[in-house]
Amino acid sequence: MKVYVKEFDVEMELKNKGVELDIADPKGVHIGDLILTKTQLIWCKGKIGRKNGKSISWEDFIDYMNSK
Repeated sequence: MKVYVKEFDVEMELKNKGVELDIADPKGVHIGDLILTKTQLIWCKGKIGRKNGKSISWEDFIDYMNSK
């Protein structure tokens, strides 16, 4: 995978707007965007915008990862 920081609107901690990562396959083909905010993670497959992405709270994400 290739991961690029698309937008970096943070100081020391994540704010409401968060950090947006551009995710591409090894050939550089865009797969989607991952947005990290202070309250949630949002996955935007393909060219889907933030408002239509799938979100998960940090707590639910941590629980999910710990269950693996």
